[in-house]
This record gives sequence, C-alpha cells and structure tokens, in this order.
Amino acid sequence: MQGTLYAIIQLLSTGSQSQGGWKMFRENKDGRVRYAQTDKGSDQRQEVLRHAALSLWNQPNPFMTGADFREVGWQHMELAGEWYWVMNRGPSGKGVPIEMWPVRPDRMEPVPDRDNFLVGWVYTGPNGEAVPLLHDEVIQLRYPHPSDPYRGLSACQSILVDIDSAKYSAEWSRNFFLNSAQPGGIVVFNKRLSDDEFNEFTERWREQHQGVARGHRVGVLEQGAEWIPNTYTLRDMQFADLRKITSDMIRQAYRIHQAMLGNSDDVNRANAQTAEEVHVSWHEVPRLRRQRNVLNSRYLDMFGETGKGVEFDFDDPFPTSSDQVNDELTAKSKAAQLLVEAGWEPDDVLKMVGLPAMRFLGPPQVTGNPPPAKRPATGKPDSDPPNPAALPAGHAQDMVTLDVGEIVREAFQDAKRNGNGHKREVDA
Repeated sequence: MQGTLYAIIQLLSTGSQSQGGWKMFRENKDGRVRYAQTDKGSDQRQEVLRHAALSLWNQPNPFMTGADFREVGWQHMELAGEWYWVMNRGPSGKGVPIEMWPVRPDRMEPVPDRDNFLVGWVYTGPNGEAVPLLHDEVIQLRYPHPSDPYRGLSACQSILVDIDSAKYSAEWSRNFFLNSAQPGGIVVFNKRLSDDEFNEFTERWREQHQGVARGHRVGVLEQGAEWIPNTYTLRDMQFADLRKITSDMIRQAYRIHQAMLGNSDDVNRANAQTAEEVHVSWHEVPRLRRQRNVLNSRYLDMFGETGKGVEFDFDDPFPTSSDQVNDELTAKSKAAQLLVEAGWEPDDVLKMVGLPAMRFLGPPQVTGNPPPAKRPATGKPDSDPPNPAALPAGHAQDMVTLDVGEIVREAFQDAKRNGNGHKREVDA
C-alpha cells in the first residue's frame, strides 16, 4: 500500500468512530429526537447500562472487541466504500443476534429482486464455497455509488490510477538499485558475435558492473566495440516529483490536512489545532452519525421489543480545554440565573442547563465586626468599613462571594416575594 494512503486509512479507521465511547439511552418521553452530541446541556435521557444490543456492540464475537470490529469495518469503508456486518441470528435467521462479523466487501455479491429491491447476499468463502445470506442477516454501510445502488464507492477507488503510478515508480527505483548494470547504455560491435563470445561478454559485464556495490566502474570494451550511453536519467524521469504529486492527490481525495499526517511544513500550533478541529468536524462526526443512524434503525430492530424505546449515542469527539470548560460553566450559571429570575423552578432549571443538584443552606450569616482596616503610610486611619448588618436589606450578600446555587436560590426567593412579576437584580 502507498505510504500516504496507509497513513490516511489508519487515521480514519482509528478515530472516535471506532475507539470512542458509545452509550445507550432511553428515548425521551415526548418522542422528540435529542442527541447529547448536538444538544448539550438539555439532554434529559436516562442511560441504559445493561442491554443485549449494547453488549453485542461492545463484544461482537469471541475474537474481537468492539473497537477491533469497528476499526476493521472502517478500513473496508475507506478502501472499498462498503462495510458488511454478518449477523448470527440462530438457525432460523430471525432470532436476536448473538454474534456479528465483518467480512471482506469483495466476497459479497448482492442478489437483486424486481419486487423487493434486494433479497439477500451471496458470500464467497476462501475455498470458493458460496454461502447465501438473507437480507435480515446482513447490515451494509456504504458510501453511495452514483451508478450502482447496491454497492459503495470510496475515495480510494477514484484515484487508483494515481496510486498505481506511485507504486510503479517506487518499484522502478527499487529495481534500478538491484538490477542496473551502470554505466547504462548500448554496446555496439562491428561484427556478429558467436554464442560463446556473447555469453562471455555478458557474464563479464554483469560481474563488473551489476549491483549497487559495482556502480560507476570504468567499462573496458574489446574488438572495436562502441558504447552508446542511455539518454534518460533518474533526474530526467522526475520520480521524486511524481511521488510527491501523487501524495497530494491522495490527501485531496480524502480531504486530509497535511498536519494530520505528521507533515510539519508550514504548520504551527494554531493551524495544527484548527486542522484537528476541522478533521473531527468533517470526518469523525459524520462517520459517527452514520453508525448511529444504522444502530438506531436496522440494528435495534433485530432485537424485537427490547430494541424499542432505546437509542445509541456517542461521546463528544471534540477535544476540550480548561478554558472551554470554564466558559461552559459560566454560560450555564448565567442561563440558570436568568431562568430563575423569570420564575422557573430552581431544581428544574439546574437540570435543564446541565448543572448538578445543589443544597441551599440559606443566605450567609456575617457575625462579629470585620477586622480593622490597615493604616495607610500617612499614619492616618481609614474610615471604618461598612458593617454588613447595617446595610439595607437585600445588599448584605454583596460582602461575600456566592456560588451558583446561592445565586439561583436567591433569585428564586426574590421572584416569590415580588409576586407582581418585577424582579430585582441579584448581584452575582
């Protein structure tokens, strides 16, 4: 396999879509689709920890983990545009799946039907045996093929000519160092050589010049032989430029930034982080969604009644930083304060914005006098600081730092006291 292509396939097959966390939830009672990936903070679903479909997804067969199964599958997807899950549903072929296996796309042949579009598949084993599979025993993921509704098409298939070009140029360069008998060219004799003379000359020439260790030796010709050098050199054939162009073509076909392949040319920290974010957004998230759609439709349908009312979802694949976490907490706190000030129940607000439940211990009590102020350099004392107990009602909290729970509870109490709908401002 060409080096750039291998790096891209490995990158795409070992991302979040294969290694990332998958979870199962009970569907919302209101029937609306709400995924944690796209609706953060308002996800009210209950996680399901034990389910036959979840166990099979994490351990599809005795020889593969869930990550292994998905990595092999995404290799098939990126190289052939198809990924087949062959389900073991018992002797009847209609039971609850107990195993599933990834199979090579080139061994699967669809069986079209005039009325039902697709009857099933025929799998050709390593020994040539044909195994018929019903439609209910196979799940197919594919990148749609524009001219064949039954098969898939990958980016690799669109650049096969470029990949072959790079392969042949690499093989030519390798054979040059192994087999070339430099100085390269043609030896011309002014007479016809006998078989013995020809064999003797050939053996001597190879003995003197063939191989890397014997390159660029001086050649000695006899009997008026003339040397005509080869007019083409490695520089003239520009194999190095050809291979670089091919690598760029492969990257463009898969839409991969050079920073994701370890190429440090014109890459700094800023655009490397941007490249990672673009990669997650353009590649990993669409692949995760493609898997989720299949899991929540055909896959769960195979589990009968137990597959109803539950759904699969994936963990957020985007990388996070401490600044993002702090910004998210600040935004949730402000949203909670505004909702409580509008009259909503504090516990429901905390649940809605995704903050944990917090106990309200009442407003902070300030006892005793505050410590005396430090004297300035002039020797004159500062004026006495204000006593929180002497402040007007509603402003004592300005002297202390309130956490999110206290802000929410204080705003709620104000809303209840001011039943006319006018809320006073609460200082955070």
